[in-house]
Amino acid sequence: MSRVYNFSAGPAALPEEVLQQARDEMLDWEDSGMSVMEMSHRGKEFTSIAEAAEADLRDLMAIPDNYKVLFLQGGASSQFAAIPMNLLRGKKGADYVNTGSWSKKAIAEAKRYCDVNVAAETSMCTPSQGDLNLNADAAYVHYTPNETIQGVEFPYVPETGDVPLIADMSSTILSRPVDVTKFGMIYAGAQKNIGPAGLTVAIVREDLIGDAMTDTPTMFNYSTMADAGSMYNTPPTYGWYLAGLVFKWLKGKGGLQAVAEVNERKAAKLYEYIDSSTLYSNPVAADSRSWMNVPFVLANSDLDASFLNEAKDNGLVTLKGHRSVGGMRASIYNAMSEQGVQALIDFMVDFEKRNG
Repeated sequence: MSRVYNFSAGPAALPEEVLQQARDEMLDWEDSGMSVMEMSHRGKEFTSIAEAAEADLRDLMAIPDNYKVLFLQGGASSQFAAIPMNLLRGKKGADYVNTGSWSKKAIAEAKRYCDVNVAAETSMCTPSQGDLNLNADAAYVHYTPNETIQGVEFPYVPETGDVPLIADMSSTILSRPVDVTKFGMIYAGAQKNIGPAGLTVAIVREDLIGDAMTDTPTMFNYSTMADAGSMYNTPPTYGWYLAGLVFKWLKGKGGLQAVAEVNERKAAKLYEYIDSSTLYSNPVAADSRSWMNVPFVLANSDLDASFLNEAKDNGLVTLKGHRSVGGMRASIYNAMSEQGVQALIDFMVDFEKRNG
């Protein structure tokens, strides 16, 4: 079997070493005589898996003790509703920054529960700190550090004063170090840099937990999940296990600073070639380009189908851009190697020579 270079935006490629370990442990985890998928989530075997995963994530991200780490179901999109339910804490409104498709979805859902002040709205770039029209009385400020579809990424962490900052880091978490103390909450769907789809990680400052709306569903209440160690119900056990393997893989790579250096090189190399090309171009402002999701278009869109077909023949798959923006998109998360990025560039160079 020959594995392809998978540039999917999500579910995304997982580290091959992680998949191999999961394969080897599929039928018998550590001489338990059973698969992780068959374990009771309250048994000592899975409890040890869950505790190790949380400890490794805390170590990787330097998460302080006054933050709860929740392993949840429902995808990051469920948090679009859970956040206002839990974090309004008696206030009427919240600030949201709109920089693309996922910001818009978060805003639309929040409007069901509170008054939304759109503090800034941009396209193919991020607003500067001075462009943020923040409300000092807002319950929180929500933003999307990296827009997966548009390939737009904040080059800085917004300053919000005493108002908690909430970040949807689904497509950028674990790609580099972050100062968790700058955030009231960080949340992320797993299917990009953490593990398989079906798991969501939420890192929530303790003082923000405990004042949910009275009609908040039990499963959406952060207090319920925090008090139960994310096991109020049966959690996504296999996804949690695989996430733990990814955390150990990242630590084996030298941690997030080492991973960041690789990610920065990958993105810089790909953007450098695109910028030098006459066939390909990237629509995002140079200071707002994503490390993780690199969209590009061909000067002649009639070549799109040929590009995708030939790329697939060369073992380079899922490069088609999101249907809402078109073109191409190369998602180069942690599991994408530098060799994979170079293979893509080599193919793009050859395709341009033949079609440019």
